[in-house]
This record gives sequence, C-alpha cells and structure tokens, in this order.
Amino acid sequence: MAKPVTKYICQNCGYSSLRWLGKCPECSSWNSFAEEIVYSDKKNITSKTRNIIESKITNLSKVSDIDINDDKRIVSSIAELDRVLGGGIVPGSVILVGGDPGIGKSTLMMQLSDKIKNYTILYVSGEESQKQIKLRCQRLGFAHDEFYILSETSLEIIAAIIDKIKPDVVIIDSIQTIYRSELESSPGSISQLRESTAAIIQIAKAKNISFFLIGHITKEGIIAGPKVLEHMVDTVVQFEGERTHSYRVLRAIKNRFGSSNEIGIFEMTGTGLKEVLNPSEVFLSQRSKGISGSTVSASMEGTRPILIEVQALVSSSGYSVPQRTATGFDYKRLAILIAVLEKKIGIHLSKFDVFLNIAGGIKIDEPSIDLAAAISICSSFKDTFVDADMLILGELGLSGEIRGISFAERRIQEAVKLGFKKIVIPSGNLKNVKKSKDFELIPVENIQDAIRLIL
Repeated sequence: MAKPVTKYICQNCGYSSLRWLGKCPECSSWNSFAEEIVYSDKKNITSKTRNIIESKITNLSKVSDIDINDDKRIVSSIAELDRVLGGGIVPGSVILVGGDPGIGKSTLMMQLSDKIKNYTILYVSGEESQKQIKLRCQRLGFAHDEFYILSETSLEIIAAIIDKIKPDVVIIDSIQTIYRSELESSPGSISQLRESTAAIIQIAKAKNISFFLIGHITKEGIIAGPKVLEHMVDTVVQFEGERTHSYRVLRAIKNRFGSSNEIGIFEMTGTGLKEVLNPSEVFLSQRSKGISGSTVSASMEGTRPILIEVQALVSSSGYSVPQRTATGFDYKRLAILIAVLEKKIGIHLSKFDVFLNIAGGIKIDEPSIDLAAAISICSSFKDTFVDADMLILGELGLSGEIRGISFAERRIQEAVKLGFKKIVIPSGNLKNVKKSKDFELIPVENIQDAIRLIL
C-alpha cells in the first residue's frame, strides 16, 4: 500500500522540503510553503504497462512516413486571435490563456466558441453555473448549436464526458479550479496544477483535441502556478491592458506552432471584444498636434508594424530625489536614456521629474523607439514641438550613437500609409531603404545630430 509522506511545497516555484520554511531557497519568496501529502508508491512495471510500451515501439514511425495533411488548423473568424496563434488552432494543442481578472479572457473564449463553425465545443467552468454561462451567451449574441456547457471541477468526470461527446475543442475556465481525486492537496496547489495539466495534455495528444486553459495570474503579473506549467503546454498567450482603457492586447509569450512575438488588438465594448484591424490608426486617432513632448515611432509586434505615440513630460521637481515614471516603457531603459541625454547633450535633469508614457495602454519592449523617447524628453524640456508628419526610428547607444533597427522598410511603409512625410532613421539603415518621392529620409548618426535636425 502507498505510504503517505508530508511535504511542504512552495506555491510559487514548486520547490519541496520535508519541513516548513519561511523563505523559499529557490525563488526567495516569503510564506509561500503549503503542506501537501504525497504518496510514495514504487510499483513494478505491470503487464499492462509492458503492452503499452510494446505497442509504442511497434508504432514507431520515421518523420517522412507521418501524414499531417488531415490535421489542418481550425480557423476562426477572429483574425487577431488566429494571428497570435500562428494561423489558427492546431488540433491536439494545449493553449494557456492568462490575464488580470475582468480583462476579457472568458469573453474571448466564449466569442471564439461561437465563431468556430462545424466543430463541437465543450466549455468547462469551475467558477460559474450553467445558468450564468447561458446569460453571458445571450449578452454576446451566441448562436452555436454544437456547444456544450459543463460546470465541473473533477478531472475524472471531465475526461469521461469528453470520451462521450468527443469534442473538437475544450475550454477549461479555469485550470486553477480543476482537481484530481487521487491527490490529497486542494485545487490550485502546485501538485494539482501540475498533475491536472499533465493529464489534460495526455488527453489532447491521444485524442487530437485542442484545449484552451484559462489561468489566473499573480499580483506580479505572471500566470499563477509553477513555471513548469508554461513549459508543459504548447502555447502561452496573455491578455494585457489597463482597466481605464478600452483596448486589450493579446500577446503570444510562447508558441510552438508560430511566432512568439505576435500580438492581437481588441477593444472591449458592451457586447464583447471587437477586433482592431488597424491599430496604428486607432492609437494615433486622439493625438494632439503642435504640442511639446510628443513624437511618433513604429514598433514591430511579430510581423506587423504598429505606429505609437511616445509622450514625455519634464517638470520641476518638488522633491530632493526627482521622480522617474514610465508607463508602457521599461523603467530601467528610461534611466539610461536620461543619463545619455545629460552626458552627451548637456541637459541637466537632476532637478526635474520625468514622466514617459506610451499612449493607448500598450507596452513596448523593443529598443527601436529609444530615439523617439529621447526626443520626446528633450522636446518637453525645451518646450518645442516635433513636426506632426515626422516618424522617428532608432536605438540609442550609451555613447550617444544611433544604432540600426530591423524591418525598417516595413515600418516606413506603415507610416507612409498614414500620411507621414519625414522619416528619421539611423544612417546604418539608409542603404536598405528604397527612396521615394512620397517621403523624405533624414539619416542620423548620433543623438547630437538628431537633436539638431529635429528640434
């Protein structure tokens, strides 16, 4: 008989210990250990297991003999979601969807269920009753016949129902509520999350069923549960956005079947999420012209260039230590830009507060908007404005040089579509960009040249 062993497991990273610890030695988090009972049952290989092993060996195939023509992606009518997933839903894949509470995860999954026609959908909810889900269906104008609703948290019951109705897509909301009865730990614990997800992956691969797992996130903004959870699944996408903004960004963090840099833009409305097919135009629609501290740059999100407005405000500080605040931009990167401006341009910002904002609630990680951010800071400091039809591209180095960027041609094409006539680019990109009478190229080599030519 299996012997129960009490262990203490960190709920952040999964580190286990035979005794309770105040601080996790693996991830350094405090008060994260929870008691769990683990059964140490070392069984010998049974005859059933031997038969499974022999069948697997018999079915071993060369890569050239595997036929994938029948496994076509399931394409929905939500183009932004299909873009993030790499062209559609791959049969047999497991997709983890994370995001803040109320950001729109369940709404997106419900709308996806309605858009996938001629496929059987099973929606499993461990947080809502069937009547509550039906009310949301009515609000969203749901009109799908092959749609089943199940309010259940037991994985054994869910697996039995899957065997009965044989769905093509299963949505589980949320994975933190699912539990396996053979485990003594409570739902949402490290053991339950890991083992439940492993069983779901086994079902998905064996029966060629696509699974969407909705996951909660922690206060740090990462998906709750062990990091191994993200390694186990095929795709990890996360909803981003501010509650005060109507726009939502669906970002691919990991994707085995497509690019991991793609994003989809949605707008939250009273009737659900609506796609934003031209995000550049939307993000610049409320832009004020002829004001200081505002520039426009272009960021590559996967294969799509997006024009964004970079806003800066420099004001006298009333504190001994001035404030440095960045929204949608890396705070450490902002500190570097300020240091370069003080060293190379001679702008002394030690007595000024500096605020930097990416308009629209979007977060930008790539360095190609460094020059635009630096110009916005200088523009606000000098109280002068940048031409409204100017696009600024370039990465700023520590010595003040302007480094080349990738996909400069695509960024420029997107800007020209929206009426931009002047393009500031690094000198290193000049030879790779075709000149045209529709726009003027302004090459710059360092931050001094950029300030002189732009402001």
